[in-house]
Formats: sequence, structure tokens, C-alpha cells
Amino acid sequence: MKVNQSEFIISAVRPEQYPEDGLPEIALAGRSNVGKSSLINRLINRKNLARTSSTPGKTQQLNYYKINQDLYFVDFPGYGYAKVSKEQRFAWGKMMEKYLLERKELKLVMQMVDMRHEPSKDDMMMNEWLRHHGLPLVVVATKMDKIPKTRRAKHIKVIKEALDLRPGDLFVPFSSEEGLGKEELWEIITRHAGIGQAVAEEEPDAENQEDHEING
Repeated sequence: MKVNQSEFIISAVRPEQYPEDGLPEIALAGRSNVGKSSLINRLINRKNLARTSSTPGKTQQLNYYKINQDLYFVDFPGYGYAKVSKEQRFAWGKMMEKYLLERKELKLVMQMVDMRHEPSKDDMMMNEWLRHHGLPLVVVATKMDKIPKTRRAKHIKVIKEALDLRPGDLFVPFSSEEGLGKEELWEIITRHAGIGQAVAEEEPDAENQEDHEING
């Protein structure tokens, strides 16, 4: 898939605000600062469509990004940020649960975990919840470039064991800095979205498109 258009569409907090064009949607879920923004930018070969933020927990809505006229990336609020009130975390949780269980356009959830660390309790609870409800899922281990090559296999093993991943479960180690895992992840995304083989490229004028700040 040649990416020649990528744009921010809306920050939605209610179902009536979601796009109504029926395009497949790919949700991105993970802890605050796990690298969701950087992953989006690497997948579409853009520097600043999704800007990383120095303030964890800044993303408070479902942020929609349209890729060509083919699909949406839907960026979720980061979970596990302690300074967010219990009331706000509850509200986010209800919003995300309603979306995940009722949104018919949802074709895949990318659960992102930090490869440098063992999955947190929040990571494990989210993974268990997604699998319990039978949602299509790929676990993406981010920041692989931060781990020495000789230790990556050990870190991958720790993550897979903590999340009780089995043979056949989708798992992609990923580096936004180096682009490692990009082609494999695009293949999974487009297969679930039903839009064919993916090779992400960007047109030269893409840097002029509107940027939008979100938290990764």
C-alpha cells in the first residue's frame, strides 16, 4: 500500500462523533509514553503527523487519523498514568470499552508494550480483556532499538510469557527509530483491514499536510 495521504480527522469522545464512511479502523492501545505517536509516524513515513508529548496522559479522546481513503488509525488514551484522577480513568475506560465492544468498523487492536520492561499489570489486564472478548489483536513491542541485539530475544521471551502468548498469536517487535518490524506490521494491518499488501511510502509533499499533537 502506497501512503500518499495521511491526515488528522477528529478527536472523538462520543459515538456520534465517529466517522460514518465505514472505513476499517485499527485501534492503538497502550500505556502512556509507550510510543504510539512515534509508531504512527514511522508507519506512514511522516515526522509530525502525530507529535509526541512531554506530558503523559495528554491524549484524552479517540484520535482518528485517515490513511489514504483506505483505513483509520484510532489512537486511544494511554492507560496506567497515575496522575490522572480515578474519575477520568473510569470515564476513559467506559469510552474505550464501548468502542471496542460495539464499533463494527474495528478490524484490529494493536496493543503496544515497552520492550525494555516486563509488561505491567495494566498491560496484562488489557491483554486478557481483549482476548476474553475475542477481539483481533496484535501485540507490538516498541522501542526495540533501545535493547542490545544480544538481549532482545530474552526481552521478547519475558513479554510473551507475561502475556501468556501462544504460538500463532500475533506479535511484532518494533523500532520507530530504525523501522524494524514496519513491513511485518503493515502486512498484518492491511490483511485485517482487507486492503491488500502493504508497503508504506510517502509522497514528497506530505510534509505540508496538517499536523496534530497527541500523546504517545
